[in-house]
Amino acid sequence: MDIKLRSYFIGVSWFILSLFSSALNDIVGKYSGLRLHSVEVAFFRFLFSMIALLPFIIYYGKGTLRTTHPFIHIVRGVLLFFGMTSWIYGLTIVPVTTATVISFATPLFTLVLALFFLNERIIWQRWVVTLAGFIGIIITLRPNSGDFNPQVLIFIFASISFAMLDVINKKFVIKESMLSMLFYSAMVTTIVSAPFVSAYWQTPTILEITLLFILGSSGSLILFFLLKAFALADATALAPYRYMELIVSAIAAYFVFGETPETSTLYGALIIIPSTLFIIYSEQKVINKKP
Repeated sequence: MDIKLRSYFIGVSWFILSLFSSALNDIVGKYSGLRLHSVEVAFFRFLFSMIALLPFIIYYGKGTLRTTHPFIHIVRGVLLFFGMTSWIYGLTIVPVTTATVISFATPLFTLVLALFFLNERIIWQRWVVTLAGFIGIIITLRPNSGDFNPQVLIFIFASISFAMLDVINKKFVIKESMLSMLFYSAMVTTIVSAPFVSAYWQTPTILEITLLFILGSSGSLILFFLLKAFALADATALAPYRYMELIVSAIAAYFVFGETPETSTLYGALIIIPSTLFIIYSEQKVINKKP
């Protein structure tokens, strides 16, 4: 087999593993959030994420925790807290597939924020895709339906928080180890959420503790799998596989919660997915034209 083709297939394999981990996170987050408050779930998620990283930090040495941007880590941790608690709460009130489709629109929020904070040149395709993507979100959330729950708008807040994280990561290129990025973000989020946990505390069962540990470990694995994938294949080559997560989420949600995707969710996906694919390839075309 050709070396490039082999690298591509290995990269795709790593990428698909990240999708399974992401779907697992949503399933575990929803299951845990049905009894525990979203703040408590987020607290344990990042606490266990820190614990899961300790063996790697010990192996590679404490030098991996060296940082020159502590303030950036604090900001990222605060955004993670708001984004994750909002996302977990949202998962408890809508089907998992609805949340998955909305997550596909996060890059669209990143595009808008990049205009203001990164002074990036906005090609016309961005505006078209952003408008189409937001139409897809409206269709997915069904704000005009009689049974519309305004609490689902918390997903918008979560998506904006995650988009702000993407912008910060792009603007402040932190030249330090990935372990320090993961560890400090988890540590700050754990510290920020700790004061709120006491107000909503419910003692987790052994099963819940086990699931929360899986949630924390899987959260770190998602980024690890993505980095391995992008090291072997271009982001544009992997982009189409991103939407396999909707299938994985739908199957998992059906067997765990008995959920089936709502028709509005599928209609929204038919708009959001092509929109994000279009902008990915448009951006790559612009990059390739640069000298």
